[in-house]
Amino acid sequence: QVQLVESGGNLVQVGGSLRLSCTASGIIFTVADMAWYRQAPGKQRELVAISTGRRMISYSDAVKGRFTISRDNAQNTVYLQMNSLKPEDTAVYYCQTNWNRQAYWGQGTQVTVSS
Repeated sequence: QVQLVESGGNLVQVGGSLRLSCTASGIIFTVADMAWYRQAPGKQRELVAISTGRRMISYSDAVKGRFTISRDNAQNTVYLQMNSLKPEDTAVYYCQTNWNRQAYWGQGTQVTVSS
């Protein structure tokens, strides 16, 4: 059974930093594509960053240069380091992977950036 468990969301001031974590089980983590999405109130869920099993990384334009995705294969964990946070980064952040032709999502973790 595939499970994704996120943590690390919090309330932070503008310009601050947070690190989100997502620990996966039920997949072969080293070959899995792992992604972070976010959904702000009243908006569609959007892709933030992805780290593929082939070690390719990409970011949305909105976070490029401020966010860093990384993974620890020994811990089956993917991270999202978020720096220089802005109020528009406020959202629920979700970890996501596709495995055996199914999409799996974590429960989400709330990030709130206050001004």
